[in-house]
Amino acid sequence: MKKKSGLMMLAAAFLLGIGPVAAQSDGTDTGEEQVIRKSGIAERTDSPEWYAAMQERLYLPQEGLQSDTRRAERIAFWYEGRDYAPLWISNGKATNDAKEVVFALLNAHKDGLIPSEYRADQLFPKLQADGEAGLADFEVSLSYAVTLYGQHLRSGRVNPNEVNRELVIYPDTVAADVLLEKLADADNVVDALHDFAPGTPRYDRMKDLLQHLFVVQAKGGWTSVPEGKTLLPGMTDPRVPAVRQRLVESKDLEKDAHAGEAYDGALVEALKQFQFRMGLETDGVIGPATLAQLNTSVDDRIRQVELNLERRRWMQADFGDPYVFVNLADQVVKFVSEDKTVHASVTQVGKPLYRTPVFSDEMEYLEFNPYWNVPYSIATSEYLPKLKSNPYALQSQNIRVLRDGKPVDPGSVTWGDYSSDSFPFRLRQEPGPDNALGRVKFMFPNQFNIYIHDTPSKSNFDRASRYFSHGSIRVENPMSLAEVILGAQDVSRMQVDSIVNSGKRRVVKLEEPVAVHVVYLTAWVNKDGSVHYRRDVYGRDEILSAALAVDTLSR
Repeated sequence: MKKKSGLMMLAAAFLLGIGPVAAQSDGTDTGEEQVIRKSGIAERTDSPEWYAAMQERLYLPQEGLQSDTRRAERIAFWYEGRDYAPLWISNGKATNDAKEVVFALLNAHKDGLIPSEYRADQLFPKLQADGEAGLADFEVSLSYAVTLYGQHLRSGRVNPNEVNRELVIYPDTVAADVLLEKLADADNVVDALHDFAPGTPRYDRMKDLLQHLFVVQAKGGWTSVPEGKTLLPGMTDPRVPAVRQRLVESKDLEKDAHAGEAYDGALVEALKQFQFRMGLETDGVIGPATLAQLNTSVDDRIRQVELNLERRRWMQADFGDPYVFVNLADQVVKFVSEDKTVHASVTQVGKPLYRTPVFSDEMEYLEFNPYWNVPYSIATSEYLPKLKSNPYALQSQNIRVLRDGKPVDPGSVTWGDYSSDSFPFRLRQEPGPDNALGRVKFMFPNQFNIYIHDTPSKSNFDRASRYFSHGSIRVENPMSLAEVILGAQDVSRMQVDSIVNSGKRRVVKLEEPVAVHVVYLTAWVNKDGSVHYRRDVYGRDEILSAALAVDTLSR
């Protein structure tokens, strides 16, 4: 999958040798009508043998090719609607378009896809097919392969909602007959086919990265840095030349950097840049975490990029304008307007036990000086044991006990009578500086009850790994985020501060909802070309990799 096979090289040579397909007969009198061209795609004349061959082939199982009944029905429906006129055959042979599409399938690895999944290696020899049965087999086989490939480009190889219930994503889809019709109407079939892939710079940069990694792989990978004691700035160590070479290979360090075994100067700064791109503490210390990233194999990076190309295919092409973008693997929130990042802030997201889900929604309002209604699970698992030990244990946190909406004296309750299965109370924390939600929360109502909010736990923002919440998204600079979001409706920072300082709960509705996208990307390329990788803290790379390794029904 990673390298050009001999078959692919042969295919390239074959394509270079082909000429334009003639619209007339080759001179042999077959007694059949001439082929007609429509939008560059060959049609055919009436032939009982062709009808029979196509009807038989359309309803045969597609052995070895990922398929499903609905797609098969749509393909058959499409051919029936055009009286079984071929898309890929002209004058008794494969068209130039067919040859170019087969070559595109052989190069599916450039999108992180698998050529063998489309039987590209089996389609190539079928380009020489003849006779009604052989040509019908090629015609239908290529249409099955190309619709599967096009659907994978459009919406991914697997359904994210089936891979992981924590992923609530609804990729754009395209029906097989609609896909074939678009190809039939196209002036350039291969371009039209590739148009089903995400047409975004973000996706294209990842594809370019994948091609670069294939080149690195072909050259044998990156320099390995030997294991050893933690390497601190200012130390001398025989492993330093290997570190230097590795950073040159990743373009974090210039090739003509000073040689020797001293770990200092430009080499330390280059290592810090590498750490930043990996989401590590940028301290210049080469400890176990940094060494692990330096020695991650190119094969593992290729797989990581392939997984994130799949995630990109799940995403909507249009994020909206403006929009809020939260990458859980990066633990950063961005506010983007007119394709420019107007605000960025680090976040704290769900602990591995309370993984924040992936989904999109719309922000509708901001709530300043909010109450915190303690989630039932937290109330019963964390706070109920405290109340059993001391009925007034929560008063220091300004948390009140409510029943049927009315305050209850916690000292009047026999807490030992209650459990997680029977807890008729609601715990509510009053507004204030120690409120778990801080001074503001950004509301985009959703099935998970997840939102972005301030927090009194500021010290955790200084860490490189910030998985501390019960699922919601804590933001470091909430007032700056509120300022840019409310700026569209002429609410100034001074007004925001005034609302906060009043200490009173206040809801500010957005005149126009703002799209919010919560994603999980462990690899990406920024506009400046810098490549970033993140650890798979939630184990979602592993889950997706396993799902992609299994044949699943295509949508």
